[in-house]
Amino acid sequence: MRITVVGAGYVGLTTAVCFAHLGHEVLLVEKIPLKVDMLRRGEVPIYEPGMEEMLRENLKAGRLGVTSSLEEGIQFSDVIFICVGTPQSEDGSADLSQVEEVARETAKLMTSYKLLVEKSTVPVNTHKLIKRTVERYLKKKDVPYDVASNPEFLREGSAIRDFLYPDRIVIGVESERARKIFEELYAGFNCPIIYTDPATAELIKHASNSFLAMKISYINMVADLCEKVGADIKLVADGMGFDKRIGREFLNAGLGWGGSCFPKDVRAFIKMAEDNGVDFGLLREVEKINRRRIERFMEKVRSSLWSLKGKKLAVWGLSFKPNTDDIREAVSTKLVPLLLKEGARLVLYDPKAMENFRRVFPEGDDLKYAPDPYTAVEGASALLILTEWEEFQHVDLLRVKELMELPIVVDGRNIYEPSVMKQLGFEYHCMGRGVKEPPA
Repeated sequence: MRITVVGAGYVGLTTAVCFAHLGHEVLLVEKIPLKVDMLRRGEVPIYEPGMEEMLRENLKAGRLGVTSSLEEGIQFSDVIFICVGTPQSEDGSADLSQVEEVARETAKLMTSYKLLVEKSTVPVNTHKLIKRTVERYLKKKDVPYDVASNPEFLREGSAIRDFLYPDRIVIGVESERARKIFEELYAGFNCPIIYTDPATAELIKHASNSFLAMKISYINMVADLCEKVGADIKLVADGMGFDKRIGREFLNAGLGWGGSCFPKDVRAFIKMAEDNGVDFGLLREVEKINRRRIERFMEKVRSSLWSLKGKKLAVWGLSFKPNTDDIREAVSTKLVPLLLKEGARLVLYDPKAMENFRRVFPEGDDLKYAPDPYTAVEGASALLILTEWEEFQHVDLLRVKELMELPIVVDGRNIYEPSVMKQLGFEYHCMGRGVKEPPA
């Protein structure tokens, strides 16, 4: 099948490359010339495991093309996946101007049937706005078309696997013609495929991400209680996770959630609810708990070091999660300014995100970047761990201890066992793992 994917961001690039990998002919449309040139050379502008290899493989095989012409994309295929950006304003509402642009230009150019598929995360009933736009700009009013919703459930760091081996595929359609196209498109996928109306499909994405964010905030709240009573949040989470109704995933206590999806989707869901007269106070509290993780971590740093002024601190992890270079809404972007404000001298290290971070936080007298984790800890009064990269779990901890001025570790992601760290001679502060003795 021929497929057009509009937008070469995280979702669009994954969608285009994976559909091409499955044997479809795909044309990827991107308006930024620099990105187009990079992609044509087989270079990926983001870090995502396996993406560059798969891009080059499909370019070489001729299954994937890249263009800056939306008109070329519209003429290439009858199936157009809309994967453009939907930036968010402070009140949680989405800027849908790029979605509107694709709908408008498609309507002006189409002379035969088109299926416009929402892949970007959009507010509920955006499909109605797309249909209204197509009706307004359609030159020939008798040209048939459909608008469908096919939300993505991709996790940064495992996007290719999530696309090719999904837990489920959600498709919102309004016609049998559109449904048959999707049946052909997703033939061979061994997972539940849920057909709904478009509004329901749009809501499923926001409801899913908001629930996962709520789960993380919940376990972080329990972690704070564990610290007060001397309990271990990891064992509490394990005990909860064996209950099939709850499950163990997303019950890892730490610094909370960030990235491009959870913060945006939670705010958008709250805004949608308010616009429709529904009180989502529950999600507001979820947001509040997440924001408080930053101050909770700062309390641990201050408690372990007393004064931060003039002290050298090593920071491991700048991306919002492992296996990505994405720093959007990352804990690091909030903690680094706070640490600098209190007079700390920072040396930062991350396996993939340092270049992105450097653009926002240039190197200076009190802010340096290290080429590896060991260089970062040389002479440090404390090591702060903000992202649970696998690399950090396999370092030589005795070497780390020897390099540090003081063997203090403040671990925001609980990547080490407290008993092991104590045996190695570290002063180890983590999140919710019984750091205080229970009351007598």
